[in-house]
Amino acid sequence: MSPHGGEARSARGVHMIRGLILLAHGARDAAWAVPFHGVAARIRERAVDVEVRLAFLELMPPRLEQAGAELAALGCTRVDVVPAFLGMGGHVRRDVPTQLDQLRQAHPAVAWRLHEALGETPHVVAALADAAIDLAGLGFASGHSPLDGIGT
Repeated sequence: MSPHGGEARSARGVHMIRGLILLAHGARDAAWAVPFHGVAARIRERAVDVEVRLAFLELMPPRLEQAGAELAALGCTRVDVVPAFLGMGGHVRRDVPTQLDQLRQAHPAVAWRLHEALGETPHVVAALADAAIDLAGLGFASGHSPLDGIGT
């Protein structure tokens, strides 16, 4: 087992390794990626049985193809790709599926699964709204608090 975990058993008791790629856009400024590294670290802390990689669509390494190949080389049998984008724009709808098709061809023993953009999940929508209220010093409406309306 690697230092990040990753080993699990399927319902049939077969040994398998799960992987997760947190996929961000990328930027020329390395400081831009700091929050994404924080998210990846938190995932590692909370999902200790999963191999977690942070990858970028463009402008920064590692790219999706590299992170995917690394997880396949570790023996992952399932890799979930979670786009760290606010919405399902052109990159997530067109570019990422094309790259995943290439990974599927290169690593057919791995089940690759693309998820919706994080920014479209109720958790992130609620967190963004709550953070905006907090940053503006507006306070929450009577009877409301952060995390209202999301399942945890």
